[in-house]
Amino acid sequence: MITLLVVDDHPVVRDGLCGMFAADMEFSVVGEAGDGEEAVRLALKLRPDVVLMDLRMPGMDGVTAIRALAAQGSTSRVLVLTTYDTDSYVMPALSAGATGYLLKDSPRDELLKAVRAAAQGQAVLAPTVVNRLLDQVRTPTPDPLSLRELEVLQLVAAGNTNREAAAHLFISEATVKSHLLSIYAKLGVNDRAAAVAAGFTRGLLRAEPPEN
Repeated sequence: MITLLVVDDHPVVRDGLCGMFAADMEFSVVGEAGDGEEAVRLALKLRPDVVLMDLRMPGMDGVTAIRALAAQGSTSRVLVLTTYDTDSYVMPALSAGATGYLLKDSPRDELLKAVRAAAQGQAVLAPTVVNRLLDQVRTPTPDPLSLRELEVLQLVAAGNTNREAAAHLFISEATVKSHLLSIYAKLGVNDRAAAVAAGFTRGLLRAEPPEN
């Protein structure tokens, strides 16, 4: 039996998902959560095989919750189930450690199959997500980042704020913001998380930077 934690901030959606899985003898819903913080707490306590994770939620969002679970050594597979398939959601979620990414309009049978696959550690991606990833691979290489922009991106990836990055590089916070805007434009993204995800995907960042 596959144990499952359902995470969504809409009670009606949670009820629907819980009812759907409860009707199948192959699954057991062991808990449900309405935000990322509760999801992390329950996932660590209940250790479900799969966490069905929404992304946009009040308080701690889904991507942050996925990162938190990975950081705390959770063995649960996280399958994202959301309405959004844009790059600013897909790449951060996958980079954070999600096993799969599905959309809420997925047919019932497809969702059940995806949870089975996720429980076995198999990657599961909605067709539109696959197409987006392929488009990124086929897209011509953007203007290369300058050395300073790479330094800023590396510091952001390490969790530094703009102020902290400025202090590291002995430049102003405004200059860091300017570099970030240039990075966003060159990588075709809209925010810090997506820039970091694109940096890893395109080989601009290393997953384990060498220690000083």
